[in-house]
Amino acid sequence: MLAITSYAVSAILGTIYVVGWISAFHAIHRTRTSQGAIAWGMALVTLPFVAVPLYWVLGRTKYHGYIKARKRGQHSIQQLAERIEPGIPKVRFELPEERASLAALENLVNVPFVRGNHSRLLIDGEQTFEAIFEAMDRAENYILTQFYIVRDDGLGRRFKSKLIERAKDGVDCYFLYDEFGSHRLSSDYIEELQAARVRVSPFSSTRGRHNRFQVNFRNHRKVVVIDGKQAFVGGSNVGDEYLGLSPKLSPWRDTHVQITGPASLAVQLSYLEDWYWATHEAPDWIWEPQVIEDGEESILVLPTGPADRFETCSYFFSEMARLAKERLWIASPYLVLDSTVASSLQLAALRGVDVRILIPSAHDQLISWFASFAYLQPLLDAGVQLFRYRPGFMHQKVLLVDEDLAAVGTANLDNRSFRLNFELIPLHLSRRFASEVESMLEEDFQNSDPIEDGDLASRSFLFNLGVSTARLWAPIL
Repeated sequence: MLAITSYAVSAILGTIYVVGWISAFHAIHRTRTSQGAIAWGMALVTLPFVAVPLYWVLGRTKYHGYIKARKRGQHSIQQLAERIEPGIPKVRFELPEERASLAALENLVNVPFVRGNHSRLLIDGEQTFEAIFEAMDRAENYILTQFYIVRDDGLGRRFKSKLIERAKDGVDCYFLYDEFGSHRLSSDYIEELQAARVRVSPFSSTRGRHNRFQVNFRNHRKVVVIDGKQAFVGGSNVGDEYLGLSPKLSPWRDTHVQITGPASLAVQLSYLEDWYWATHEAPDWIWEPQVIEDGEESILVLPTGPADRFETCSYFFSEMARLAKERLWIASPYLVLDSTVASSLQLAALRGVDVRILIPSAHDQLISWFASFAYLQPLLDAGVQLFRYRPGFMHQKVLLVDEDLAAVGTANLDNRSFRLNFELIPLHLSRRFASEVESMLEEDFQNSDPIEDGDLASRSFLFNLGVSTARLWAPIL
């Protein structure tokens, strides 16, 4: 009996080590950086009991299931493209010579800048959801909603009631949510929406035989589209804390943008890809672009995510740093950089660009907050100005370049947004909108404290140990 048991244990151990070597081979060929490949390879060979499950849950950087779904849906998407293409020349914006290099971003996402839009900056949750609910009230044909986090609290119930009300009015209502971010959402909440004929689906990142443990990929987009004519994108999810009602993190500082015009269709196209992945349905929505008569803004909508051919999100931030001539201001709740984006920010500052990064003093994710300290001194050494927002928690994702480029989107300045999350970034080429973003950020800087040189060095040994440990998790933060 003992011999049989020993044989079984030896077989199990041998199998684990074989799986470790196979996984190491996979990691060496698939991991993005040489440092990451070496780290995973060594861990998988020497500590397969721990490293193998971690690698297959956290080590993947490409969302292959979504890519395959895109290919399966090519016929439906191609039919849609045939409907959209005739309208593109009517709204396509020809980039001026001084901004001709922005064509690289157009080529990156295969979508052009479109003209004839008007945007409204929505500062904080109350203003954001008041505008969203008003737009939902005016919807005539359909409402598309997508959020990373939806809670069954005061705001969540108002959101649910609005969808049910409009569905009963005969408006087609769609609700897409990330099952990881909204893991506390009750079945009663979903069933009540479905009973009112609201079309509900989780994003289902773990659907498919090869994706069951794919919990590392998240759909982080926060989107509302009304009749293909108006879109909302930004940092606010559906929860009371986004209205400043969290005792720990209040007042909550966030920003959304309301876009009216042809750029709404680009947001809608991003939603369609997500909806198709989740449901294998391609609904018949409106795709005729409508230019706003007084719309003076040109907008490029950049959907980014782990199904992209390139690392679109990190490319975007690096390109913004490269293009900046006078200033580059970024507000992000998290600061966990890869070497490429960090170098781009440092080089911009060394060129004499006014580079400022605004991050919160408070935190909602302790590991990310600790990890951010590891990046402060190298940025300060290059002349980047860093600030911590003082009142409450700052969650906005905002970027400003020079006098004419601004973005309010869903992407953070961290590795998770760079390559693990599905994000959406509308880039506005507009002096008016950039001026409004400038005024908003100037007020935020006034409510912030500058981070001083040597901040980390003045901390305790245990604090610095926490920072070093947290940085080890940087690739998935």
